[in-house]
Amino acid sequence: MTAEKSRVTELTAGVSRALPSELGKLTALQKIELDRSGLSGTIPPELGDLDNLTHLWLDHNSLTGNIPPELGNLRNLTWLKLNKNSLSGSIPPELGNLSNLQELWMGNNSLSGSIPPELGNATELQNIYLDHNNLTGTIPDSLGNLSNLTKLWLQNNSLEGPVPTELNGINDLNVQGNPLI
Repeated sequence: MTAEKSRVTELTAGVSRALPSELGKLTALQKIELDRSGLSGTIPPELGDLDNLTHLWLDHNSLTGNIPPELGNLRNLTWLKLNKNSLSGSIPPELGNLSNLQELWMGNNSLSGSIPPELGNATELQNIYLDHNNLTGTIPDSLGNLSNLTKLWLQNNSLEGPVPTELNGINDLNVQGNPLI
């Protein structure tokens, strides 16, 4: 943990196995990098109160439950890494509000439902990893709005239909393992 003028700005270790909701009170926090930290439990919705947060790395843990829609309030977030957990439920459409988001990592969970078309509003997205989940439906045409998108991993889901032509220019598009594509 680093402090700047007695204000916590970065959290990298030293929390208990569960993420405490009180983290939402650390409003100067800019980075939470707790990947591979043995975390369990759910993601507290109070993290959506961290206006200055740019990095939220909770990957490679044992987190469960739904992704809180309140994470869509993190307007300064550039990296969201929730991959390799046991998260379930749908991808919140509110994540489309993240206008500075560049990296979205949610692969290797148990997410279900469709890919929200609102993700096409997060225009700074460069890399999206939604692979190895239980996603269904079609790939939204709105992802074609992401002019910076270079990597889209959707493999090993249950998506169907054609890949939108708007995504033909992506350097690294992986849809393998979707039996109806």
